[in-house]
Amino acid sequence: MLGACIDRCPASKWQAPVANHTFCQVAFHTVIFTDLYLGSDVKSVREQPFHRGHATIFADYEEFEDRVPQQVYEKPFIKEYLQHCREKAGRVILAETAETLAKTPGFARKDFSRGELHVNNIRHIQHHAAQLSLRQRIDSGIDIPWISSGWHNV
Repeated sequence: MLGACIDRCPASKWQAPVANHTFCQVAFHTVIFTDLYLGSDVKSVREQPFHRGHATIFADYEEFEDRVPQQVYEKPFIKEYLQHCREKAGRVILAETAETLAKTPGFARKDFSRGELHVNNIRHIQHHAAQLSLRQRIDSGIDIPWISSGWHNV
């Protein structure tokens, strides 16, 4: 559903406000934290080939700082990054075991199991997908359909 929100966002609304940030900043925030929580720590995310290949876009990783983001992002990049995370999710989840899922992840303020982190990650994605979907519905009359596993073109 996040992908549908990104795909259907009109160019005129890509930089429009969504709560305290712009549409593109909320989309990027959602994707970068998805990426982070699929990994083991901030360092491992920064060292990924995808990040090294887009170093100028990731710049100083302001999303990981306690400050208001300033960077804006282009739609093609966000779509590419989302695809990277989809592929990473497949690899990471397939590699999990009962033992790895039971361990505590190495993230501040995340004192629950890695299995619970995956559930929290999904909740985070859906929270922001709902924000973006509602904003599009209110601002542009664009409806984002409920997307299930049978939906292949989103």
